[in-house]
Amino acid sequence: MSEPTTPQQIRRAARRRAERRRRRLAGLAVVCVAAAVAAAVAGLGGGGAKTPARSKAKAATLARRGATIVDHCLAPYSVERAPILEYHVIWQAPAGAPYPLLYVPPSLFAAQMRALAAAGYHAVTLDQLWANWHQHKRLPCGKPIVLSFDNGYETQFQYAAPVLKRLGWVGVENLQLTGLSWANGGISHHELRELIRDGWELDTQGYDHTGMVGLDASALRFQTATTRRKIQRTFHVPVNWFCYPSGEYDPTVIAALQAAGFRGSTTEYWGWAGPNDNPYALPRMEVHPTQSPSALVADIASMRDDPPPPDSGSH
Repeated sequence: MSEPTTPQQIRRAARRRAERRRRRLAGLAVVCVAAAVAAAVAGLGGGGAKTPARSKAKAATLARRGATIVDHCLAPYSVERAPILEYHVIWQAPAGAPYPLLYVPPSLFAAQMRALAAAGYHAVTLDQLWANWHQHKRLPCGKPIVLSFDNGYETQFQYAAPVLKRLGWVGVENLQLTGLSWANGGISHHELRELIRDGWELDTQGYDHTGMVGLDASALRFQTATTRRKIQRTFHVPVNWFCYPSGEYDPTVIAALQAAGFRGSTTEYWGWAGPNDNPYALPRMEVHPTQSPSALVADIASMRDDPPPPDSGSH
């Protein structure tokens, strides 16, 4: 074929070359799609690809070694119940401590987290759990569990946060604004901001951990709405959840939380929380230093089917 010489011939030749390029690219795309489908089928059916069971076993091995677990799960979780754990001081109880069961030594805490990871759990926040329940948002691979830390002790930052970070997990800090100064064992603002950057959720137990039942309307607003606004303005986080001091609440307290804009609240009734429970009466399980890692995992499993706490809640 002779070379094009006229402008019309040159344009027609250029159009033919462009059309041939488009056909080649379309064919390449078909080949890529076919390869991707074949890889997905192989991953589901075997052929040396990792099965869910093998992936879980590998995650458990990594957890036992204290290694960082990176999740690559893309499948959405179905809505389900989940346990919420309650921790306080991550340290050995000193002699004569008035509430020794509120202390969990750092080594025991780390062992408990490794046991939970080996049992297939993955820690999430309350907001993540709520979004899964009500908006069908995805959660990380593993059985969801919420790890909540009350009052704002600095040991939670010093000893709990590094363990969770190695696992790729997050926690929920239920902060009281006064009563635990930095000089008196309380977490600092700088440390709280670091937790937030690491994905932790910041919620509250009120201004000073005052018992809520029996407070007048003004005091309830201060402990709920005023405290929520203070934390929001200081740390620029939503603060969607309230944690009842000493687990005490009644319908008047719930009404104050609703008026303050809280999404829900947690109690001290043992059990698992679910999407159909009263969001202002979600159960939690307080963890004690007497629970070995294996006992903690067994205790959590045993509470799965227990009924939720009563809606009114005063106890």
